[in-house]
Amino acid sequence: MTKDELWLLTEKYGGALSPAYEADRARLASGEPLAYVIGWQPFLGLKIYLDSHPLIPRPETEWWVDALLREPSRGVPEKRVPQRVGARGGDFSAEKDAALLEGTLDEAPLKFLDLCAGSGAIGCAALKLTDADIYFGEIDPAHQATIEKNVRENDLDASRAHIKIGDLFEPFGDMRFDIIACNPPYIPTERVLEKSVADYEPALALRSGNDGLDLIRRIATELRQHLTPAGVAWIECDSAHAAAPTPRGGGAPITSVGAACALFTSAGFSATIRTDQYKVPRVIVVSFS
Repeated sequence: MTKDELWLLTEKYGGALSPAYEADRARLASGEPLAYVIGWQPFLGLKIYLDSHPLIPRPETEWWVDALLREPSRGVPEKRVPQRVGARGGDFSAEKDAALLEGTLDEAPLKFLDLCAGSGAIGCAALKLTDADIYFGEIDPAHQATIEKNVRENDLDASRAHIKIGDLFEPFGDMRFDIIACNPPYIPTERVLEKSVADYEPALALRSGNDGLDLIRRIATELRQHLTPAGVAWIECDSAHAAAPTPRGGGAPITSVGAACALFTSAGFSATIRTDQYKVPRVIVVSFS
């Protein structure tokens, strides 16, 4: 029995052999991803269901989302950190009281956008780990029920979850967000992928034109109208479009600029690349300064 077969038997069938298990075992043998066969994928302590077969959340994405949500100083605007973005430790009460007296503290909840949401894994993690209002933007209407299920089944606060179906920022009108987190499609059309990816995961969530940058170009062009002045966007990208890694600690900014990062600097933003847990360039951190 392979590792995947054992995991399937344990997680989906409680260790009991059955004809249904054998049928699922055949699905694995054909190359179907384990997460689809089981029906869910773990993500930051959540059980992310994949009923509509969205893109399967990857460990690399989980890593940078954790960095964004748990380490606000690495990207979340510092002036909005107290009590609302999952900051670790710190007594902000005196500072907050003074700001209230002066009328300078904005008490409105942070607005967090999970753009190209798919399963909604990123937004669900933000619902779990912050007090922000969470918006999910997804082009494929088939995934709306999956996002709703992931909010419901993980016992998250549905009153803070807002799902919009449409093309990129289009369903949000002129709304601006304090935090935008996005894992867009970024694989060039002609790149050869593993069978388990190419044959089963949605091309709409994987491919983005001949060079893989079509959607990221659009994001760079449209972001100015949807990010608050003190806001930040974390956008996953292909390592081939990012800067080459440097011998710094994991997640350290890389100062040289790759093709994806340059799209944002050319649009007038400050942009850096951060590495993932494997020291591979993985995510662009974008702000106005």
